[in-house]
Amino acid sequence: MGIGQRGMGMADFILEGDPPVGVTLRRSARAKRLSLRVSRLDGRVTLSMPARLPEREAVAFVREKEAWIRKHLGSRAPRQMPGFGVRLPFLGHEVEIQPGQGRRAVLKDGRLVVPGDETVVVAKVKAFLKLEAQMRLRAASDRYAAQLGTDYGRITLRDPRSRWGSCTSTGNLMYSWRLVMAPEAVLDYVAAHEVAHRLEMNHSARFWAHVERLCPDYAIHRRWLREEGERLHAWRFDAD
Repeated sequence: MGIGQRGMGMADFILEGDPPVGVTLRRSARAKRLSLRVSRLDGRVTLSMPARLPEREAVAFVREKEAWIRKHLGSRAPRQMPGFGVRLPFLGHEVEIQPGQGRRAVLKDGRLVVPGDETVVVAKVKAFLKLEAQMRLRAASDRYAAQLGTDYGRITLRDPRSRWGSCTSTGNLMYSWRLVMAPEAVLDYVAAHEVAHRLEMNHSARFWAHVERLCPDYAIHRRWLREEGERLHAWRFDAD
């Protein structure tokens, strides 16, 4: 079980214009009508359609909705990349990336000091974020597991687009390392959510009672992820 984001698909139809927009036409035996979705995470456009609907009708529907599609694409958070002088979110605060000495990126006096030239900034910033995420998510998972009287298996960090975290039936936890860019309380909530699945592999009332015990303000942090999470995915790390 896990905390989800929004899914995406591969484009197989191009809506011409400036710029061109790729659209996925996804047939579904369960679909009763046409349903259009624009992902806030990566801008992918998906049209779900009944299995027997002629493709020409689906394409015509997309063209009718072009203005709506472009409006939603235009409201997405702009893509950004780490670099010297850039302010990067870390635990909910912005830290300026500055050049420095040493072997790895370190946080110093509210600045993220990165050794080397511009060509290594992205890789070293990503390594810094993943290391911090690993330490903080492990500490939070240990703390919450102790409070619930349970345990867990291994922790894996990934960069998924479909969820912020997950817990397998065997007790292994997966987290998005991008959580370390969110406020610390949001990171802690995701850890509480996944550890609570060690007692309830569902989203029942009993599950949410465990989450509330660990994180009384969980609804605030859950809402933050829904409303602000796309900003974390707007950051580009070319090594991804």
